[in-house]
Amino acid sequence: MDTPIHNLDPRLKLLLSVMLFSVALISDNPYQLALVFAAILVPTALGRSLRRMAKVVSVSLAFAAFIFAVNVLVGYTLIRSISVTLRFIAIVSATSLFFVTTSPDELEYVMRWFHLPRDFVFAFVTAVRFVPVLMLDLTQIIDAQKSRGLELDKGGPIQRLRNLVPVLIPLIVNALVRSGELAEAMEARGYGAVKKPTSLYRLKFSRRDHIGLALVVVSWVGLLLALGAMPWGGG
Repeated sequence: MDTPIHNLDPRLKLLLSVMLFSVALISDNPYQLALVFAAILVPTALGRSLRRMAKVVSVSLAFAAFIFAVNVLVGYTLIRSISVTLRFIAIVSATSLFFVTTSPDELEYVMRWFHLPRDFVFAFVTAVRFVPVLMLDLTQIIDAQKSRGLELDKGGPIQRLRNLVPVLIPLIVNALVRSGELAEAMEARGYGAVKKPTSLYRLKFSRRDHIGLALVVVSWVGLLLALGAMPWGGG
């Protein structure tokens, strides 16, 4: 997408996500966490990714409810339990900010910039690319099996697990077929023939990125001061 956040250097977006993660990690009460959520909301809104972020948060709500229940059961106060739960959601949101505004290509550039092993980078980025493909296959297989009379929601927990077998087997077969095709394509393109291949694109900070870096650092320090995390911030 063409937004001020998407157009930033991916390393800067990673730094922004790490800074928000660190602030969420040290926040200790609902008031501080409300400020952290506001800080996360600003770049998310600038990146026009509020809907995608909402989907990520909705997926984590079940585990957040589990965390809240466990904290209540072990004897924490209600406020403390709410704070721990909100901190978990804030950490998930801060981490997800990088991934919802960064393409797989940019993610690959960042991993290469960290000088990670090439095979690891390729495997990780390929897995990220194949997740939506597998999800689409899963949806199509479920629709096809339902049209043949499969009832996934029928019976108890054990029966429902058994009902998933006609869905999982075609999904695994499709994944294996794709992996074979991918291996042949890699071999045809000479993958691994050169130990240190060059790259067409290289990460480079622009003037906009330097301005963004300054804003991120200033905002991070301001948040720390507001939360009282620094020695001179009031403890």
